[in-house]
Amino acid sequence: MTEKAILGGGCFWCLEAVYQRVQGVTHVISGYAGGHVANPSYEAVCSESTGHAEVVQIEFDPTIISYRQLLEIFFVIHDPTTLNYQGNDVGTQYRSVIYALNEQQLQIANELVKELEEQRHFSDPIVTEVIMAPIFYPAEDYHQNYYRNHPFQGYCMAVVGPKVSKFKKTFSSLLKD
Repeated sequence: MTEKAILGGGCFWCLEAVYQRVQGVTHVISGYAGGHVANPSYEAVCSESTGHAEVVQIEFDPTIISYRQLLEIFFVIHDPTTLNYQGNDVGTQYRSVIYALNEQQLQIANELVKELEEQRHFSDPIVTEVIMAPIFYPAEDYHQNYYRNHPFQGYCMAVVGPKVSKFKKTFSSLLKD
């Protein structure tokens, strides 16, 4: 039986491209969560008027990869110490957030953040929000599988590709065949 996770760490294209390559991940959907408007559009989210973050909903097999391992990847492929931006992507929609789907996920996420802080894993404090999941809204079809469909698009080459490469280098044992 599969479980789900919802994570936001900058542009959803980056997270989607990485998690699609993880053993045990069966499906990844780019979308929006954490706002106050039902069924938001990309344009509305980008205007920062809806309060949503760009996120991915990850479906995974916990007998192959654990929720904690998904979070460990998350903390490597984005900067959890920058408030409302990742690189050149600036705005509240790019915030670092873990939306827990149950109390166990909430506990695991909070424990990992605490461990990383205690180990001084990052030179700056972690600003990742860890809260219970709000409603998830899938993004428009053209956002799904974006890197897979557009690997040579400028943003994909400059931003998404290096994150995928970092994942492959750091977590080679978790790569799908």
